[in-house]
Amino acid sequence: MLSAALIDPLIDAALREDLAGGDLTSECCVEPATAARAEAVARTELVVCGGELFARVFQRLDPATEVDRLRPDGALAQAGTALWRVRGRAQSVLRAERVALNFVQRMTGIATTAKRYVDAVPAGLATRITDTRKTTPGLRALERYAVRTGGAHNHRNDLGSAVLIKDNHIVAAGGIRNALERAKRLAPHTCRIEVEVTTLAELDQALELGADIILLDNMETATIREAVARVRARAPAERVPWLEASGGITLGRVPELAQAGIDVISVGALTHSAPAADISLEFAFD
Repeated sequence: MLSAALIDPLIDAALREDLAGGDLTSECCVEPATAARAEAVARTELVVCGGELFARVFQRLDPATEVDRLRPDGALAQAGTALWRVRGRAQSVLRAERVALNFVQRMTGIATTAKRYVDAVPAGLATRITDTRKTTPGLRALERYAVRTGGAHNHRNDLGSAVLIKDNHIVAAGGIRNALERAKRLAPHTCRIEVEVTTLAELDQALELGADIILLDNMETATIREAVARVRARAPAERVPWLEASGGITLGRVPELAQAGIDVISVGALTHSAPAADISLEFAFD
């Protein structure tokens, strides 16, 4: 769920942005007493997401506006399906229309993309699809909710959520050994330590030093298979680290990576490249 305390400031900022000079067209063309009904309709197959936020936009602008959620978040909707219904003052509905659609088209697009990646994991395999921190500034909570709505998982939420030692940390620390040993001394005992590697030699180091999670960055599938084999051969059963694949992940690679034995596939495209869903608001005036 998305709390009002979280979404109201985002909605208010978006409404201020769009209505800084009022709504000149609606004020000139539509009588204040005119009432309107409208339905948000899916134009393509999609995973519904953002219904609570859609309703909140209209009610934040005009509390008298009524919104019915016809399909729940997470539902698969076919083209032509009505998702949400709005009733209220025509001027109010027109003023809130674009802000409401902008939010839900973005969120529904992400949820739909996430489901495609999740569905690409072959049946019977437990590989997780996760997002990354490549989110729209200020909208991470909405986009990560959309990822979960599509059936995928979230990676670390922010820089304070986990230790993830990447290439620049390794350079700054003077090598993988220095970075990992320092992290193991200083990180909270409740925190897992993940390290990014780009070669099998770096993998061997991370394995030797006891990393909890090893991120295989931009590796070819054949190299990833070798990495999985090395980890399974060398790590004690009680200390087998999770293996994560990241970097240049396409939908077509998901099945082969999952079959190679990867535990987590992190996909920046879930948020930074998901196309907006095609949803339109169709009006009927009284």
